[in-house]
Amino acid sequence: DCADLDRSSRFWAGMLGYAAHPSTSKTYRTLLPPGGRGIEVLLQRVPEAKRGKNRLHLDLRTADLAGEIKRAIDLGATQLTDQPTEEDGLRWHILADPDGNEFCILQPVDAPSP
Repeated sequence: DCADLDRSSRFWAGMLGYAAHPSTSKTYRTLLPPGGRGIEVLLQRVPEAKRGKNRLHLDLRTADLAGEIKRAIDLGATQLTDQPTEEDGLRWHILADPDGNEFCILQPVDAPSP
């Protein structure tokens, strides 16, 4: 869910390396993976603001935690945690997209530095 389809599609297309599919819809926007094969993401514009905890939460895994967090912030994310959480062989930060939807960027603890 989002308030602004253009803003959200720029953010999530940038985060995922997807492309926004052109649409005349004022309610939906489809994001497609490179080459059009794989999982599609559908954004939906809704009138109400986000309230409470997300029912769906993406965890994006990377070998470069600091680099991906910086990239997410440059795309419009807000970092919600000051210190990473470390658990079960992973370290991560919680962020929010421009509409406040939380997601995590995580790195395996034993991942080599980039």
